Parts: sequence; C-alpha cells; structure tokens
Amino acid sequence: MPDLAISAEKVAFLIEKAREFDAKEMDADPDSGSSPTDDDAIDVLEDDGTDPVTEELGSFIRALNEGEQIDLVALMWIGRGDGTIDEWDELRDRAIETRSEYGNARTETARYLLGEPMLGDFLADGLDAFGIDWTDEETSADSSGPNERSEDDPIRGSSARSRR
Repeated sequence: MPDLAISAEKVAFLIEKAREFDAKEMDADPDSGSSPTDDDAIDVLEDDGTDPVTEELGSFIRALNEGEQIDLVALMWIGRGDGTIDEWDELRDRAIETRSEYGNARTETARYLLGEPMLGDFLADGLDAFGIDWTDEETSADSSGPNERSEDDPIRGSSARSRR
C-alpha cells in the first residue's frame, strides 16, 4: 500500500468543505426578499460567486506543499475512477507532469480541484481505496503536519487527545 504525503485529517477537512460548496446551487431566486426571513432563508444555498468556502478551500489547497497537492490530485483521480491504487505511482507521475505545465502550480492546482463538481465525494472515495476511514478525523484548517504542532495548540493539544 503506498504512503500518502497528505494526512487523512487534511483530506477530511477538504471533503467536508467541498461538500458544503457542492451543496450550493445557481441563483434560483433572483427576486428574493430583502432579508432571509422574507425569502424563507432559501438564498443561503445559492452560489452567487462570493462564497467564503471557495476562498477557504483555495487558500487551504495553495498552502499545501507540493507533495500534498500532487497526492490530492491523484487521490481525487482514484476516487473519480481514473485509476486504481495499483496505479498510484503512474497517477502521481501524471499529476506532476500536469502540474509542471502551469506557471503558478499552486494556484492552478487549487483552481483545477475546485472546478471538479464532486470533489468531496471523489476524495472520500479515494481515501476509501486506501482503506482510510476519514470520518474519524478531526477536521480543522491547520495545514501543519502532526509533528509540527505544539502541545499547547488548542486544536491538537492535550484536551484534543483526551477526547480520543
């Protein structure tokens, strides 16, 4: 079984955020009321191009290191059915080749992944192919690795460990 350069915790965070983004729909109510109460809060699920989740996902992906971004793309491809876990090395090589074609690889990787309509589901299926249960992971926007976190970090400190 190949090793992943990206942690299951980071992928779980991306899965949950991507699923929030995927739940959005195009503007179905252009003549909405002046407040959420007037239109039964239906506009909250509409994508008007100003969704903070998109920016959060893009920033998170751009902050990943090159190996994490490559594995994320290859993981999405496995989940999408473009390859199998037995083809992991070839998928990573293809992700590296694709990445090298762009001037700003970090930005283009984020744009590519965010352009995939079912990103969250594909990443979840990719982790499933690795036999990783991502639903047990705590999800936070912490982009540091587990060894880089401080014991005093409120997200990963002693209180987080005691809940496990």
